[in-house]
Amino acid sequence: MANWQQYNPFVKRDSHSNGTILTYKILTLITWILSLVVTVYYTLHRPDDDGHTRNRKIWEQNHMYRTAFTLNPIITSIYWIVLFILQAGYIGHLFSSNSDIVHAAASVGSHFIFNNLFHFAFVMLFVRSHFHWAEVILVLNFINLSSLYFRHNTYPRFIHTPVVSAPLAWTFVAIYWNGALMVPHPHHLVPRIFGNIFIWSILAYGLFFIIIYKDYTMGFSLSVFAAAIGVSQFLHQVIAFQWIFAFIIMSLLFVATVVVAVPAATGREVNWRSAPADNERAPLLADN
Repeated sequence: MANWQQYNPFVKRDSHSNGTILTYKILTLITWILSLVVTVYYTLHRPDDDGHTRNRKIWEQNHMYRTAFTLNPIITSIYWIVLFILQAGYIGHLFSSNSDIVHAAASVGSHFIFNNLFHFAFVMLFVRSHFHWAEVILVLNFINLSSLYFRHNTYPRFIHTPVVSAPLAWTFVAIYWNGALMVPHPHHLVPRIFGNIFIWSILAYGLFFIIIYKDYTMGFSLSVFAAAIGVSQFLHQVIAFQWIFAFIIMSLLFVATVVVAVPAATGREVNWRSAPADNERAPLLADN
């Protein structure tokens, strides 16, 4: 059992050896570049393997099958551009001269590496219309990121946002986005009704993290995706419930986010270096 704990990459550690840090630097950088390149490439190009007619660009898939969770490509693309930039900043902290920052960045490295690999696999499957297998990958990554969140939620925002909350928010919404594409005739009445119901889970999920963990980064991320759904649904069909629900959810999440974020901006944040036990459930705010 002791040997397993020694080699388990997901175990919390008080320190990391120089060899481990070097490994994290290499694997984190390689897998992040892989995730970035495949996302950009398939945003601009179709898969050219086998000449399959079901091979499409990412946003061609998004528009080919209209569902209750079809996303606006502009809003979602901006989200991903910002996320990749923030992730580049996180990777830079692995090369910091401050040992505390390097340790904090390395502590979530294993989950981040797996997130990159899962994202790579998802994109490769999604653009080839393998939606069922893509859904499996999303669920596995959701488990990976949820485990990361609940075990490592006291780190500073420069780690928490690009590695934990922003990818987790995307994965949660992507499960519905891709899952809706698995349903036969997703534009028919019954799937649309289920979409009208399930979209409220975005609000419930966001409020859970805002209320329990005071995590305004999750609230803001999910409000962006609610906006992406709302804009897409409105532009496609003005007379419909889905875009109304999406904008209500966006508004509620944004207001809740501001209510939590404003105290943080006035200096009530947790001191991440001490990470006291009574604040483990509040990674972004203190003195609640």
